[in-house]
Amino acid sequence: MGTEIDLTVGHVMVDWSKNSRGYDHGALFQMSDLTHIHSDQTNYEYCEEHGVDTEPAERALSRSLKSVVPRLELLGFTLDATKSAYEALLAEYLEYQNDILEMNGANSPAPLPFTEFIEFLTRHPLESLDSTFVEGFGSEDRARIRSRFVSDPAHDRIPQMEQSDGYSESSYFGSLIGFLHPYFVMRMLALVPQNHTSEVVWHYGTLVNNGWAQEIEFAPNARREQTFLIATEGSSDVHILKHAISLLMPEVQDFFRFIDVSERHPFSGTGGLVKFAEGLVKIDVQNRILFLFDNDAEGWSAFDDVQRYQLPPNMRTMVLPELDEFRNFAAFGPQGVKAGDINRRAAAIECYLDLRLEGRPPARVVWTNYKKERNDYQGSLEYKETYMRAFLDQTPQTIATGAYDVGKLRTVLDCVFRECCTMSLAHSTP
Repeated sequence: MGTEIDLTVGHVMVDWSKNSRGYDHGALFQMSDLTHIHSDQTNYEYCEEHGVDTEPAERALSRSLKSVVPRLELLGFTLDATKSAYEALLAEYLEYQNDILEMNGANSPAPLPFTEFIEFLTRHPLESLDSTFVEGFGSEDRARIRSRFVSDPAHDRIPQMEQSDGYSESSYFGSLIGFLHPYFVMRMLALVPQNHTSEVVWHYGTLVNNGWAQEIEFAPNARREQTFLIATEGSSDVHILKHAISLLMPEVQDFFRFIDVSERHPFSGTGGLVKFAEGLVKIDVQNRILFLFDNDAEGWSAFDDVQRYQLPPNMRTMVLPELDEFRNFAAFGPQGVKAGDINRRAAAIECYLDLRLEGRPPARVVWTNYKKERNDYQGSLEYKETYMRAFLDQTPQTIATGAYDVGKLRTVLDCVFRECCTMSLAHSTP
């Protein structure tokens, strides 16, 4: 008979394998997602009678669908990619319909466009589906399983090329919508708010317990080839970004790596980072790398230099985002202290921290040197190490109180996230 393993959302199976691990879904989960779940393939009565430990067979990885979404996007399964995959399948299905028409002369209803398919999913949230096993294969049994879907006018317009079947409402629903990669299916299901709390479960315990696989094959966290190296100008950028991700994006922090600066930054400064980028392009490194520069005169100059290298799809470069908060920022120069726009001139990573420090005067930058190639001045934030130390002292608890302003840092991380999703999409073929 063998042993099956599946990936489910709610009670809907989106992927499965028999007598082997199948597709590696470890990147959907983190270490904190390890859990134990009742196994349908375990005879609990027998185990209790004979003193057999059922714990190994119950091992699984589980997290909510909502928290899986950002991990799907970093794997390249963005909403745009999902819509494109659906539309590509739709075009293929239309050709299939035309072939059927030529052979049988029978017209079929127009298939659902993407938005109408999502509306169909919305009418059937996962928690509303009955997972009760229906015994028998007669017409009445099949009708019982399909009744709620067949009565939906969209049912016959779903672009599937194979007949759907199932032993319960939930299994039939999974068969009905499972015509794309399972991660695209999950991304579409996540567009239904009622589905956000449904658990994504990879139940592997029975497979390992029965000897078909090893525990190590089900390790959670992003695999090395799925991670992104964030290459920055200096050590402070590394410390700040790593801490910001751990505080504000813990659900995906295992996707991001940084240059080891425990002793020193091996490619410090804009010039060092530009040369690092040039070298990696020339030796055709396959790692996914994001080169991140400060939003100042030197950073923008270096950004322009790196852009000329024609980066491959696995590499991208960006500058810290320009913010309205920086358009009227105190700056000290030959004319004294005057408010001005420090975007593209003096906004290093420390400027994106909370600059309200007790016992310190209002934050300001100091104009340092003239950048002839950009016809502009470069500036630097005063006491930036103090602002960095204050941020590194923050914990999830202090952030939760709202006492420390992380608004600008969230904007930075959102931009980094989008760049990495774009890189993943361009460099992968889901």
